Amino acid sequence: MAGYLVEDTRKVTTHRLIEMKQQGKKIAMLTSYDYTMARIIDGAGVDIILVGDSASNVMAGNWTTLPITIDQMIYHAKSVVRGVQRALVICDMPFGTYQISATDGVTNAIRIMKESHCDALKLEGGEEIIETVKTILAAGIPVCGHLGLTPQSINKFGTYAVRAREKAEAEKLVRDAHLLQEAGCFAIVLEKIPAALTERVCRELTIPIIGIGGGPADGQVLVGQDMLGLNCGFKPKFLRHYANLAETITDAVGQYVADVKSGDFPNENERY
Repeated sequence: MAGYLVEDTRKVTTHRLIEMKQQGKKIAMLTSYDYTMARIIDGAGVDIILVGDSASNVMAGNWTTLPITIDQMIYHAKSVVRGVQRALVICDMPFGTYQISATDGVTNAIRIMKESHCDALKLEGGEEIIETVKTILAAGIPVCGHLGLTPQSINKFGTYAVRAREKAEAEKLVRDAHLLQEAGCFAIVLEKIPAALTERVCRELTIPIIGIGGGPADGQVLVGQDMLGLNCGFKPKFLRHYANLAETITDAVGQYVADVKSGDFPNENERY
């Protein structure tokens, strides 16, 4: 499948992502949870594919990301990896697999890497999980951080509102970002924070900052089903719809149903 706007067709690596930041090249990242979609978006030129724990919402219909298990994440990640040639594939570590102890964290991290064949892992949090991050990195596993609105902590926050508006929380986020960089993370996702704070972190850190609802950054990430218009009721301010596939699919299925019921399908050319 031909790619779009891809000058360098080599496999994307963590090292190349840092080079992209140094060269001022923006990084495009999308979520995917299955082979078919991963193959399409990889061919379209996405730099990073995130196998997000948002699969809990998007694929399983849960209200939060908390219920998804490590077995389910490995299943989704394995499916995505099979469809990808160029993009870096990052898998989220699900809730409960790294918060208990560094030992649990590295054990689960190794399992995900061995069974899914993904390229890197993403963990939510800063200082609170820094020892676990260091332990996973020491095992040779690349780690992407995630700060700001961290959905695995939704019961603690009690809301999906913008984070780090207050000075104390903003300063903690900056400190956490520096800690993650110093530990060895290759990138950080900043979710739903003020744009000025994102700009500050991008300026102070040498690793790429990927934004979602945080204004301009070194790169951006969206949930694939959201930007393709498959989740009709989800319309946050930061989301841009690039298609309306819900309407397209509904029309196609509706036409199929009508053709079957009328006897028009299959026609003379669609039978053996």
